[in-house]
Order: sequence, then structure tokens, then C-alpha cells
Amino acid sequence: MFCSPYGFLPKTLSMNRVSSLFAAAFFALVLGACNSNPPAEQATAPRTAAQRPGAETTTPTGKKRLLFFGNSLTAGYGVEPDQAFAGLIGQKIDSLKLGYEVINAGLSGETTAGGLSRVGWVLRQPVDIFVLELGGNDGLRGLPLTATRRNLQSIIDTVRRRSPNAQIVLAGMQIPPNLGASYAADFKAIYQDLATRNKLVLIPFLLQGVGGDRSLNQPDGIHPTPAGHRIVARTVWAVLQPLLR
Repeated sequence: MFCSPYGFLPKTLSMNRVSSLFAAAFFALVLGACNSNPPAEQATAPRTAAQRPGAETTTPTGKKRLLFFGNSLTAGYGVEPDQAFAGLIGQKIDSLKLGYEVINAGLSGETTAGGLSRVGWVLRQPVDIFVLELGGNDGLRGLPLTATRRNLQSIIDTVRRRSPNAQIVLAGMQIPPNLGASYAADFKAIYQDLATRNKLVLIPFLLQGVGGDRSLNQPDGIHPTPAGHRIVARTVWAVLQPLLR
């Protein structure tokens, strides 16, 4: 339960630990889970109509829209909707009476190609802030990086057409080096490059302080626990807060 404006901000891990911790533990856990039907590709439990990707949203007069568009990390795989980082951000916004409605358009197993195919439907109504969290499943599958970059750029272009005044926040992701150090490095660089080229707000690494920590991830080693989501929410909030005016 969200009890105060800072209730989801527990003492977290050192931000400098992630490079070694993520490489050692998270990479091994992810690859161990990445089989023909990994947890990341399973569907989440059914959501209400307002929570389903692309569902019509009704915003009270005067409220702006903040939309999270991503995969199972955004959808909150394995946790309750109000325990996922997007739900926690929504609770904080409500507690501070900032005048935004938070829409969770996360879908488990989503790739950038899948996101591109549905982003127009999700944006039937304009948004004010669009948080883009996609690419992790592309990287785990070893998909061509040119396609991942192209799809993310096309999603950004679609948002700009549909909601020209929207602030776009891009959530950076990293992948294991098992497909090659060059592939992993180039994958990571996609996010910084796209953010710079399109003048986006960048979250350097969504799972900062969470990736690789068994106590903060579910048994699959991929998806955060409620405690992990609280740390992710802190990371996201640090970037979102200046935009919520």
C-alpha cells in the first residue's frame, strides 16, 4: 500500500554496483530463463478494460495523460497492478495531486515490432507524457539491432505525429554479453543514440539497482518482486518528476 509521497522509496543498492552485479548475476539468470517459452513471453493475468493495451481511457476533465508503453516489466508480470512501478508512480502522482492519469499499456512478451504494430491503437487519444520501455525481448532473442533501432524510431515518430506536444521518455535497457560483447554494447548504445537524436528524456538503465539481485527478483531472475518494483519506481520518478508540471 502506498502510504506517503515517498512511501515507495526504500533504501536501495549502490548505483555503482550494477555493472559488476548485473553482469555476474542478472546475465546468468536471464539466460537460464531464456528458453523456447521463457517467463518473459508468458501472458500476464487478465486486466481490467482500462488496463488492457489499447483500451479506451476516460480521463476526468482537466487531467493530463501519462502513458507507460512497454513489455512485461511495465505490465508488472507476477505482481499486482498496484505493486508494479507504473502503478506506484500513479499512486505517488495522485497523492501529490499533480493532475495526471497514469495508463499502463505494458504487454508481456512484447517486442519492438509488436509495439510498433499496436502503438497507433494505444494512441487513439493524445497523451502528454509517453514512457517507452521496449527492446529487452529483442535483445534476449538476438534480433537484428538494425530492426530494433528502426522499430523504436518508428514508435517515436508515431508518438510525435499523434501527440506532437508529448514529452517522450525512453527507458534504457541492457542485455547479457552471451551473444557477444559487441552485440551487447551496441544494444545498450541504441538508447543513448535515439535519445540524443530525438531529444528525448532518457532513463539510462531501467533496472538500476535491481538487475542481478536475487532478493529483488522473482524466481525467474528476470521480473522484479514488489520490492524490486519500488526501486524501479524510484529510478523512474527521478526522471519523471521534473516533467510533471
